[in-house]
Amino acid sequence: MSASIDTHGEKRILMIAANPATSPTTGWPVGFWWAELTHPYWVFTEAGYTVDIVSPKGGDLAADGFSDPEDDSQYSAHDIVSLGFKKSPAHAALLTGTKSIADVSIEDYDAIFLAGGQSPMVTMIDDGDLHAFVAKAHEADKVVAIVCHATCVLLKTKLPDGSLLVAGKTWTGFADAEEKFADDFVGQKIQPFWIEEEARKLDGTNFVVNSPFKPFAVRDGNLITGQQQFSGAAAAELVIDTLGR
Repeated sequence: MSASIDTHGEKRILMIAANPATSPTTGWPVGFWWAELTHPYWVFTEAGYTVDIVSPKGGDLAADGFSDPEDDSQYSAHDIVSLGFKKSPAHAALLTGTKSIADVSIEDYDAIFLAGGQSPMVTMIDDGDLHAFVAKAHEADKVVAIVCHATCVLLKTKLPDGSLLVAGKTWTGFADAEEKFADDFVGQKIQPFWIEEEARKLDGTNFVVNSPFKPFAVRDGNLITGQQQFSGAAAAELVIDTLGR
């Protein structure tokens, strides 16, 4: 399916970040991943795009601790883009009192962009309203971009004819090798399931991964997917390549 989007007007992106939750496997508070929101946001706004940030259920958002550049773990201490976003009152305010997807119209946007984190594996995987929203955007010829653990929605998102959105498509998401690294890093099982493992059980779809924790994004028609937290900017660039500047 090819895009039928006016490439001369102002481009509008709807970023969807996960609502806070508690992990059933670790008991940790989980949320969105800073870099998967802030890096694409930077790429889009630098290109002159307008970006709105919402969440599936609305309300205040919270980030995964390991994604916080100020976290004691120092896991994301290198992420100065997220640090700048976090320290800017105007930008930080974008994550409070977010609208829900029920309060926005897909028709107002050229693309949707789902940011990952640990929460999507809990809150997005069985969110039928979100799956329907993603399918509706795809059916409306909007660009659908999804990164990291948010790609779990593609395991279950179906089109009106009952087929999976990823049927016949090439896509990526968080890799098994990356899950193993993360589990080893913290010394316990983190996720309730692994996306690559589940994707490879699906018939008629082509799930691919690149080297662990390297920027990697794939475009197949109007579907754009990024492998993990280092792939948000790469996925955003593919969105821009698709829509034009």
